[in-house]
Amino acid sequence: MLALQQYSSDEDNSDHENKDHLEDLTAHLRPINQQNAISSTIQLKAAPEIFTKEVKYNPKYEELFAPEIGPGNPFKTQQMLAPRNMMSGFAEPAHISDFQFDNQRKTFTSYGYAIDPSVDNVVAEAKLVGDSSKSDDNKGKTVFELTQKRPEDKRKRQRNDDSSDIEGYLGPWGKFVDEKTIMKPNEEEKKELDEILAKRSKTGKQTEEKVSEEKTTLHVKDAYDYQGRSFLCPPQDVGINLKSDEPPEKCFLPKKLIHTWTGHTKGVATIKWFPKSGHLILSCGMDSKLKIWEVYNDRRLVRTYSGHKQAVRDACFNNSGTEFLSCAYDRFCKLWDTETGECKARFTSKKVPYCIRFNPDEDKQHLFVAGTSDKKIICWDIRSGEIVQEYDRHLGAVNALEFVDQNRRFVSTSDDKSMRIWEWGIPVDFKYIADPSMHSMPAIKLSPNGKWLACQSMDNKICIFNVAGYACQPDFSPDMSYVISGDADGKLYVWDWKTTKLYTKFKAHDDVCSTVLWHPHETSKVASCGWDGVIKYWD
Repeated sequence: MLALQQYSSDEDNSDHENKDHLEDLTAHLRPINQQNAISSTIQLKAAPEIFTKEVKYNPKYEELFAPEIGPGNPFKTQQMLAPRNMMSGFAEPAHISDFQFDNQRKTFTSYGYAIDPSVDNVVAEAKLVGDSSKSDDNKGKTVFELTQKRPEDKRKRQRNDDSSDIEGYLGPWGKFVDEKTIMKPNEEEKKELDEILAKRSKTGKQTEEKVSEEKTTLHVKDAYDYQGRSFLCPPQDVGINLKSDEPPEKCFLPKKLIHTWTGHTKGVATIKWFPKSGHLILSCGMDSKLKIWEVYNDRRLVRTYSGHKQAVRDACFNNSGTEFLSCAYDRFCKLWDTETGECKARFTSKKVPYCIRFNPDEDKQHLFVAGTSDKKIICWDIRSGEIVQEYDRHLGAVNALEFVDQNRRFVSTSDDKSMRIWEWGIPVDFKYIADPSMHSMPAIKLSPNGKWLACQSMDNKICIFNVAGYACQPDFSPDMSYVISGDADGKLYVWDWKTTKLYTKFKAHDDVCSTVLWHPHETSKVASCGWDGVIKYWD
């Protein structure tokens, strides 16, 4: 309590001291405040509008646009101080018709004189600017007033406006009365003109390319065995059930060269396994020939298919393997009978086909698609030989095609560095994959389980795997344990699918190793082809 009483007494003492101090200060400042108050009242009485924040009347134009009050800026020039209503100065409103303005401008350009626009020209004699001599010659007339008819306009036309006269009616197309007759060439000049026109017509015509004759050669002694089976039937004495659809349980790395197929005179572009069994291998050669080889037993060359005029680019079997399609740089796609070697049909769009695929659905085996050099994917019907659909959304040549999602869709890659996914039969891509860091992907492969696409990119990658910058076809092992691919140096690479570990690499070809295929029923057998013209079989 004593502390509280002492604290309150201290507060009272301090308040008294503050009050005394304020009284002394006010007594000292009172004369100054009185002087300021008198001056402020004088200013407010003199100009109350300046300090008023609320306008209680409608001000006039002169008040709103009154000049600024205050000291002038000594650093502004006379030009800067001049009134302006635009950036370049003060523009006065002028009312003149566009016709009169163009008329005077053209008169000054043509004759060198015009009416002075700065003088009021309402008076009788307008003041002119420019060449007075020409103005006197033309009597001060403008271009519009001096316009004269041309000499040709004076000519009279033959007229017959009677529309009932069917043969003699001329209308506005009548010839001039004094029009000269057209000179006709004599016989010699006519012969020369005919020769010139004949040469032009020949060069202008697009001659159809002659289709080369298709031939086939059987290289084995007998086309059928003692039971009447052709080479399309898989052998039954190799210790493996080649008719089974199940992949092997475990795959191993190939370590040695088993066999080398030779027969092509130039490089091999790609190779394809015979569907399901894989007991035959089809090769597409740059020597414009296709060859089919045995994989088991003697591993002989069975048949050669000749019919293309230039290098064969791609090929594709149908589901049963009885037929296959080939496309080449001669701009033709051809349908072959695998057993007899007969060419059943030819298809061309006048463009180079880079890739070709049958529709894998059993009820659509009569349809196939081909990616061409004119940025299109063309679908043909084998039965009619006609184009039934075109997919033309790419901006570059189409390089690869692959069916996905239970064959309801297909994927295409192009030189435009993009990947597009299409619904079958709909010519508009429903998914477009592109990125500035992406490169062209000239080869793609679907994994055996149908969930993954291995895309070989031109920046030396298969997705995340290093390969060469060529169209080197990758492949998966049947059990999804390994991914294999070739490269530009002819080497063969094997990676682990899950860990991305590089297991092995070895020299497979003397040139680019273009395609590597893992046998669908063998645990460690791999076929490879390269630009050195040979096909090798590894185990």
